[in-house]
Amino acid sequence: MSSLLHAITFFTRIPLPVRHPSDDFAKCAMWLPVVGLLVGGILALCDWIFSFLFPVWVRAVLDVAIWVYLTGGLHLDGLMDTADGLGSYRSRERVLEIMHDSRVGAMGVLAAILTIFLKVSSIASLPLEWKTGLVLPVAAVISRGVAVWAIFMFPYVYEQGIGLEMKKDLKRNRFMFALAMTVVLSIILEGWMGLVALVLTFLFASVFAWRVSERLGGLTGDIYGALIEGSEVLVLLILLAWEVHPYAHYLGTPW
Repeated sequence: MSSLLHAITFFTRIPLPVRHPSDDFAKCAMWLPVVGLLVGGILALCDWIFSFLFPVWVRAVLDVAIWVYLTGGLHLDGLMDTADGLGSYRSRERVLEIMHDSRVGAMGVLAAILTIFLKVSSIASLPLEWKTGLVLPVAAVISRGVAVWAIFMFPYVYEQGIGLEMKKDLKRNRFMFALAMTVVLSIILEGWMGLVALVLTFLFASVFAWRVSERLGGLTGDIYGALIEGSEVLVLLILLAWEVHPYAHYLGTPW
């Protein structure tokens, strides 16, 4: 269980008595869906409390603010670096150099703003029922399952680094464990619509990761973060689209 504690402390701001580095640290990728459940569970609780205290848009902004805080902006930073790099339309070497640069460019800022706006507006548009909170955990779980999929299926660009260590230690049995956790939790949280959201998100993420891998020769930690942020938004949009679909009430809603 040491690797789970390492996963929580590395991917969130939740403080736990774990020291780095450790031999178990590289194994923490397998626990990403569980970390998503933890983050999503905290968000669901906060969302439920905010629904009694604040108007819908204030509630949504607070949800996303806590979302960013819990992850330390780690994945959002990856999204911005990825947008800056890929949006530059430069050579492979220059793209990787831009992504490695700590400074944020216009494309990165725009990507972050659009992502935050989409999350806030999606949450604000969901029905104000207690089950609405389940959408947040399922988005966090599926997005991190996508990251595990990308780590396992696609090569890593650099010859050293934390991402490479995680990839090397993500053995097939650990990958299957993470994938199974993602599927089971998605179905438990959102029923058959959770499974639909999972499949569609995995298809989108696979195409994106494949295109990027073809261009750069593999993925990076920043791209993993971009996949998580993009998948979170996509899950919210899929479930929201179903809620407002004119035929949803005939087939049953996920809520």
